[in-house]
Amino acid sequence: MTKLVLLAAGGTGGHLFPAEALASVLKARGYDVDLATDTRAARYAGHFPARELHVLPADTVRGRSPVALARTAFALASGLVSGLSLMRRVKPAVVVGFGGYPTVPPLMAASFSGVPTIVHESNGVMGRANRMLAGRVSAIATGFQGLLRHDPALSAKEVWTGNPLRPAALAATRVPYDPPHPGGELRLLVFGGSQGARVMSDVVPQALERLEPALRARLRVTQQAREEDMARVRAACEAMGVQAEIAPFFNDLLMRMAQAQLVVSRSGAGTVAELAAIGRPSILVPLPGALDQDQAANAAALEQTGGALVLPQPQFTPERLAAEITRLAAAPETLSQMAQAARTAGILDAAERLADLVEHLASGQGTKSFQNLQGPRS
Repeated sequence: MTKLVLLAAGGTGGHLFPAEALASVLKARGYDVDLATDTRAARYAGHFPARELHVLPADTVRGRSPVALARTAFALASGLVSGLSLMRRVKPAVVVGFGGYPTVPPLMAASFSGVPTIVHESNGVMGRANRMLAGRVSAIATGFQGLLRHDPALSAKEVWTGNPLRPAALAATRVPYDPPHPGGELRLLVFGGSQGARVMSDVVPQALERLEPALRARLRVTQQAREEDMARVRAACEAMGVQAEIAPFFNDLLMRMAQAQLVVSRSGAGTVAELAAIGRPSILVPLPGALDQDQAANAAALEQTGGALVLPQPQFTPERLAAEITRLAAAPETLSQMAQAARTAGILDAAERLADLVEHLASGQGTKSFQNLQGPRS
C-alpha cells in the first residue's frame, strides 16, 4: 500500500514553497502527499502537487486582549478536533509542518494520534508556531545549521537539512552568473516578498534619481510593486529614462533572479535560500518590527559568507542605496565575488535531505538513529 505523507503549511509563500519542494521529491519516490492548510493558503495552493487539500480552522495570535486570545484559542481547538478526525480518515505515515499557525492543529492531532511528526524551521530564528510544537514533535528539521545548539532538549531532535528548493529554483541554479561589463547594461531586480514591500517603491526610484546619468542609462530594472504603487514607480522610471518593468507579481521570479546581476530584496528564509543556491549578489533589507527578527537573522547568515550587504531599514535611504549601486556597478569583480560567496551557502539537495528524514520516520525508526546515520553531504 502506498504510504501517505501529510504536509501542513501556513498561508504564505515562505511556508508553502518548501512544502511544495518536499512534495515533489516524495511523489517521485512513490509516496502520496496531502496538504493541510487554512482558507487563506488554500487560495494559493492550486498548483501544489497534492493528492488532496484539507482546510482546517486556524488563526494567528492577533493581539493580547481576552477577546483576541479567545478567538485564536477557539479556532485552534476547532482545528484540533478536525485534525483528529483527519488522522483517523487518511492515516498518514508522517505529518510534516512548515510553520505558521495553520500547522498547529494537524501537528497536535498527529502527536495525540501517535503519528511521527516533523516541523521544518526555515528561518534563522524559530517561529512562534514551531516553538509551540517543538516539544511534542518527533524531529525538528532546520534551514540553518546549529539553530538549536543552545537548547539541549530541542537540539536532540534537530536535523539540519537546509531549506528545500522548488523545481523552478533548482532550474535557476543552472544559470551561471553574468557580471556587468564596463559600459554595459546592469540588470537590477527589486522585490519585497510575495506581497511586495512599499519601502522598495518609496526608496528605489529616489535612489535611481541620484545616480549619474551614464549609470542610469545602463540600468535594466525589474521591480515588484504593490498595485497601488505601480503607477508612481513606473512614472518615476519613465521620467528618468530608466528602462523598467514594473508588476505586482512575477510568475517567473526565480528565472529573473538568475538573470539579475544585483538583487535588492527583503530577506525571508525562502529568498535567502534561493539567492544562495542560485548565487546572486544582493542588498538585503530585513523586515523591521518582526517579533522574532527572523529576517535579520537570515540576512546576517548570508552577509557572513560575503554574499550580501545588509541594510537595516533605517539605513535603507535613497542616498545610501544610490551609493551602494554606484560602488558595485563600478566593481564587477566584487559582484562576481559576492555571487560566488553566496553560492557556497546554497543547499541544493535540501528537499532530498528532508525526504530522507521523512522516510526514516515512516519506516518506524527514530530521530536519533537518523542523526547517527547522517554524514557530510554536498
